[in-house]
Amino acid sequence: MPGAAGSRRILILDDEVAVADTLEMIFSGCGYEVRTAHSAEMAIETISEWQPDLAIVDVMLPRMNGIEFGIVLVSNYPACRVVLVSGHPGTGELLEMARMRGHDFEILAKPLHPGVILEVVSNLLPGMASGAEA
Repeated sequence: MPGAAGSRRILILDDEVAVADTLEMIFSGCGYEVRTAHSAEMAIETISEWQPDLAIVDVMLPRMNGIEFGIVLVSNYPACRVVLVSGHPGTGELLEMARMRGHDFEILAKPLHPGVILEVVSNLLPGMASGAEA
């Protein structure tokens, strides 16, 4: 079962270690239970034993891209929400291909502003006021 009551689980998948670590610090500081992965393969290993409530996924990853990972994630855990992030302009074509397959993901542009990503996550994971524990 996803995260315990009062604690929401967030998976951060980004091949840029500094980005993943920064997001982990932000969300951990707001009371979320966070795990990071730096490749889709690493993330698949993580979700086999730890199911997130939400995943923040970089689109441009080596081997399996973030959209492909998002499809795998929601196919196995339909309740999990996925927020894609990208700093590359060429992601539109990948998103359109996913939409044609019935997958419509929210996408945010990098660089991510902490206030924006916290607001998006708190809207997708109700029950934690502004993403922070009381």
